Amino acid sequence: MLKRYLLAPGPTPVPSEALLAMAMPMIHHRAPDFLPVLDAAKKGLQWLYQTKNDVLILCSTGTGGMEGSVTNFFSPGDKAITINGGKFGERWTKICKAYNLNVDEIVVEWGHAVKPETVEEKLKKDSSIKGVFVQASETSTGVYHDIKALAQIVNKYENTILIVDAISALVAHDLRMDEWGIDVMIGGSQKGVMLPPGLAFVGISEKAWKSAESSKCPKFYFNFKKERENLAKNQTNFTSPVTLIIGLNECFRILQKEGLENIFRRHERLANATRKAMQAIGLDLYPKESPSNAVTAVCAPPGVDGQAIYKNLREKYGITAAGGQDHVKGKIFRIAHLGYADTFDVITAVAGVEMVLKGLGHPVRLGSGVAVAEELLLK
Repeated sequence: MLKRYLLAPGPTPVPSEALLAMAMPMIHHRAPDFLPVLDAAKKGLQWLYQTKNDVLILCSTGTGGMEGSVTNFFSPGDKAITINGGKFGERWTKICKAYNLNVDEIVVEWGHAVKPETVEEKLKKDSSIKGVFVQASETSTGVYHDIKALAQIVNKYENTILIVDAISALVAHDLRMDEWGIDVMIGGSQKGVMLPPGLAFVGISEKAWKSAESSKCPKFYFNFKKERENLAKNQTNFTSPVTLIIGLNECFRILQKEGLENIFRRHERLANATRKAMQAIGLDLYPKESPSNAVTAVCAPPGVDGQAIYKNLREKYGITAAGGQDHVKGKIFRIAHLGYADTFDVITAVAGVEMVLKGLGHPVRLGSGVAVAEELLLK
């Protein structure tokens, strides 16, 4: 027997309450009994996003929300800044170029966060830039970009909007959409929200809606204006992912019972314990600054293949974490503490890493990381 533990940065585990809720008989997405379901989801998203504005619900992965956030607010030839500090920052550049935006890419060394003053300098030199695209949590590197600081900069420019991929940061980090002035913020169901893949969420400010009025990029399925019109009637533009939205409401009940401040504190506590435990084992953290509370990226020790660590965690101990991507494949591995995660998920992950390293012949004192994690996670 091999019990499975899902500790990857997406998909993440789904609470049994949500699974049971999604097992209820199917209801029709245009029937009257679905209206209060979508209304509850709409209000729950506004609570999580800390916004009074619309948060659209799309039947897609988070990347669909990213693509729609390009096509609905921009036109071919528009100037935009993309911040590329990992595989998902790279994705912003690819999407923008696919729709013929004029892209100024800020390449950030992996493991580092963007310097807000770099963005500010570019905007000062060219006020015709219409958008700044960034990740909150760059999942491939375990780095968190300073969204509050970036929002304060972009807010100074009337015709420039800030678009934030918060797909892995939502729930793990305190992202205050209205208070900070984030214009577009994208989330996904399979991360901190604790659902299977299939939903994207897009929060949109009034400033961003003004940009949408002049957008000339082609759009059909991801037509945010039509989605907004339908959302006002507690509908979606096309067929609603009914089952996932029912599960979403159950997850909101769980999260709201915990409370936003406690949710953010839990993720910070789990992340800190994971980082300190990895260091106690003798491993280096991959982020050089501003580590994410969603996922911890860890350097494989010299002479040990990071992919072997990831593979052995899964095959020998049933722990699904994540490996490195692109040029850091084999050099790092990643452990998530996101969404439906608690004290013993971290302890399990730390113990698994110790045992795998021991099995691979790397000198490690069993229990060294676990002991640190336990001390930090005592309530």
